[in-house]
Amino acid sequence: METYSYNNRTENRKLAEAQKQVKRMKGFYIHAIVFVCVNLIIIAGNLYESSGNIVRFDTYATALFWGIGLFGHGLAVFGGDFFFGKDWEQKKIQEILNR
Repeated sequence: METYSYNNRTENRKLAEAQKQVKRMKGFYIHAIVFVCVNLIIIAGNLYESSGNIVRFDTYATALFWGIGLFGHGLAVFGGDFFFGKDWEQKKIQEILNR
């Protein structure tokens, strides 16, 4: 009976983590769609206003800086194990305890 309870808790935890990850992914995709739509409008408006002059920095400044933020958001959602790897904290704790 206890094994079933443990397995059930483990499955519930995995399900909760999967739901949380899907929610993060959905937030990123919405962020990316809004990024593309808003920046297309800004760039089109600036091009129309400046008579087709596309080499001005202010035409793309919003896209550039917001794009840096979107890249960071993407790393947070999809690259969580990119820098530290899976179980990095646990390995470091074990390494410090073994000293």
